[in-house]
Amino acid sequence: MPGSRIAAVGHYQPAKVLTNDDLAGMVDTSDEWIRSRVGIRTRHIAGPEEPVDELAAHAAAKALAAAGRAPASVDLVVVATSTAVDRSPNMAARVAARLGLPSPAALDVNVVCAGFTHALATADHAVRAGAASRAVVIGADKMSEITDWTDRTTCVLVGDGAGAAVVEACGEDEEPGISPVLWGSVPEMGHAVRIEGQPARFAQEGQSVYRWATTQLPPLARATCERAGLTPADLAAVVLHQANLRIVEPLAERIGAVNAVVARDVVDSGNTSAASVPLALSKLVERGEIVTGDPVLLFGFGGNLSYAGQVVRCP
Repeated sequence: MPGSRIAAVGHYQPAKVLTNDDLAGMVDTSDEWIRSRVGIRTRHIAGPEEPVDELAAHAAAKALAAAGRAPASVDLVVVATSTAVDRSPNMAARVAARLGLPSPAALDVNVVCAGFTHALATADHAVRAGAASRAVVIGADKMSEITDWTDRTTCVLVGDGAGAAVVEACGEDEEPGISPVLWGSVPEMGHAVRIEGQPARFAQEGQSVYRWATTQLPPLARATCERAGLTPADLAAVVLHQANLRIVEPLAERIGAVNAVVARDVVDSGNTSAASVPLALSKLVERGEIVTGDPVLLFGFGGNLSYAGQVVRCP
């Protein structure tokens, strides 16, 4: 069966920007404290009238427009999110309704911060198997809704947003634009990142996540490149989950991607969970920092200490 490729990407963030100085008026923190520990300057926060499916639909509409594809041509919608309020209809069905899609398969994926790369792999597999011909894959989260804004260890991290990709089958003579996924989890460390309780609240063991990511993730990322038939030095860009600048920068160096642009969107957007990888990728494309055909490593990691990565060709 033919492989798949990303035809276009798009992203969306709410208009409201929350600065570090704004946060200093809410909790015991400061701009210097936040920048020195996590590297974040600003984050976008959605209002109560902006549900997750609205953020997702905006990003998907932009991706479809960039690809020049009609919504009616989409036969699969996969939404990665961990901040859906309702169980049914699911987020993908709500997005499909907003976009006016006639009869797509619609499913949600909840792997928290690794959600988009899992969703992208799911869509790729569906296209390769002939179960879908064109998919919209979205990572969208409204982290502000599950955050304790009196807890300075977590509220300084989060932001809201969405990113999307249009995934479609390659031509018969075309090389696949999405490489085989490398994915897995560390179930015994599920306590390290949690969204639990009523009302649901985000919590994490920051040091546990930092130690695992900086020591265990580099060989996984290099193995992901091997599955694509590349070395890290071949990469034009590295887009890791935007958890914390102190994680992103050392990781990119330890992977060995010496020639790659490193996405640092966490500085302006904070940790947007499942949205972080497609949001950062879309911005690199929009700014022209990567061009069509460039090999880009995508790697998400987070809740359950789940991880998933693949090398994609820039649309």
